[in-house]
Amino acid sequence: MIHVAGVDVGSTQTKAVIIDEEGAILGRSLIDTGADVVKAAENSFALALGDAGLAPDDVSYVIGTGYGRYKVTFGDDQVTEISCHGRGAVHMFPGTRTVIDMGGQDTKAIAVSETGEIVDFCMNDKCAAGTGRFLGAASAALDIPLDDLGPTALRATKPVRISTTCTVFAETEILSWLGKGKKIEDILMGVHQSISSRSIGLLRRVGIDEEVSFTGGVARNLGMVHVLNENLELEMNVSEESHFMGALGAALYAMDRARSAQEAMA
Repeated sequence: MIHVAGVDVGSTQTKAVIIDEEGAILGRSLIDTGADVVKAAENSFALALGDAGLAPDDVSYVIGTGYGRYKVTFGDDQVTEISCHGRGAVHMFPGTRTVIDMGGQDTKAIAVSETGEIVDFCMNDKCAAGTGRFLGAASAALDIPLDDLGPTALRATKPVRISTTCTVFAETEILSWLGKGKKIEDILMGVHQSISSRSIGLLRRVGIDEEVSFTGGVARNLGMVHVLNENLELEMNVSEESHFMGALGAALYAMDRARSAQEAMA
C-alpha cells in the first residue's frame, strides 16, 4: 500500500494531509504557521502522521505547496498552490470547473478541466482587501474572534457599505461606522459584501461555471459562504476538507509521482 503526503505552508496556517492509493484521507493536521516556516512544515507533517497512525518511513512521497513550499525541506518536490487547489477541488467535487481559493493573504479564481488541470487563473495578491486579512482587520477593529465574524454578520438587517478598497484603512472606516451608531452585525455584513464583490470580480475574469468550489481557510466562514452564494446565485461546493484542499491536491500529485517511480522500477 502506497501512502503519500501533501504539506501546504500558507502565510497564516500550515496544513498537511496523508492519503492512500484510493485518495482517501488517512490523516490531517492544521497549525498556525508562525515565524519558523520550516518548523511549521515539520510539525504539521508529524501531526498528520500521528493522526494516520503512520511513521515517516511509511510515506513514499511528499510534495510541498503554498507560499512556503520551498521550506518543506523533507519534501521530494514542490507544486504551486493554484495547481493543488484545482486538483484537490476536482477530486473532492468532480463536477468542479471553477474554484475560488480565499486565504489569509490572497484570493485566487481558478478555472479547471475535468481532470483538475488549470485552464486559467487570476489572483488578488497585491492588495489584501478581498482576502482573509481584510476579515482580520475587522476582527481587530471590533475585538471579535475571527470564528465569530461570519455568524455575527448573518444577523445583519441593514448592512453598511464599506467603501475602502484598502485593508490599511478598513479599521478606520469600521470604527467610523461604529461611532455613527451602526450595529456590529451590519458593519460585518458590509465587510463580507465588500470581500464578495472583489472576489466575484476575479471569478468573472476566468469565467464562472455552474459548479463552483470554495477552498481555503475563509471557506470555514459561514457568513462568507452565504454572501458568495447569494451574489453568485448558486450553491458553492464547500466541505469539511475545504481548508485542506491545497494539501490534498499536493498529496494527489505526490501519488502520481510515487506510482510513476514504482512503475519505473517494475
